[in-house]
Amino acid sequence: MKLGKRFLTLAFAVTVGLCSYSYANASGGHGHWSYEGEGGPEHWGSMSKDFAACSEGKQQSPINITATESADLADIKFDYKTSELHILNNGHTVQVNYDSGSSITIDGVQYNLIQFHFHTPSEHTLNGKYFGNELHLVHKNDKGELAVVGVLIEEGKENPAFKAIWSNLPKKSGDKKDVKVAIDASKLLPETKSFYRYSGSLTTPPCSESVNWNVLKTPIQMSKKQIDAIQKIMHKNNRPVQPMHDRKVTADSITH
Repeated sequence: MKLGKRFLTLAFAVTVGLCSYSYANASGGHGHWSYEGEGGPEHWGSMSKDFAACSEGKQQSPINITATESADLADIKFDYKTSELHILNNGHTVQVNYDSGSSITIDGVQYNLIQFHFHTPSEHTLNGKYFGNELHLVHKNDKGELAVVGVLIEEGKENPAFKAIWSNLPKKSGDKKDVKVAIDASKLLPETKSFYRYSGSLTTPPCSESVNWNVLKTPIQMSKKQIDAIQKIMHKNNRPVQPMHDRKVTADSITH
């Protein structure tokens, strides 16, 4: 998939050692963005010229996934290793920074896994349906371009793959923990990895575009207790769905 112009490396300025998929507090000189009130999503575009894409962009995320074009897309090749747990609450999300050495390959291009984080409820919707949570696994290639894998999370059985993460959820903004326990991002994915693909953006300021989005079709499950645990910390941290404009979503037609 050709993404057009490269994603600006500005989003990768590291603050206090955090990998910033712009989820570190972006307030320096911009005002404090949030998910409600004066700093809410409807105001992001006017808070700073650096955030203009949030209101002016034509390829914004998230979206409501409805009509799609089917195609036999090449599998996403997941090559995830284990990582120690580096978890933080940056005031906008609970984020896990991942040790180096894990990657995905899309159409022959390798993207390295940097971090993953959570939104509650989900940001993407399927035919208007929201899910309890959404997991975003954020990857970057050697050119500074982003590919994000979105995993929808529905209420169901307790998910043991998240036990170590949920046992160490940082409850307050600014809290972070480094725990000598192995986590495996591959265990956080559904068994079936067919996907929806479209060109979008960061879902937080500066809302930079040309992000390669891959939302897995099959949700995973978490118990109500697990979903409630992160909702209690983050409350509501999902950006509303954005207009499609002239974009199309491609649905992988083969079940993997």
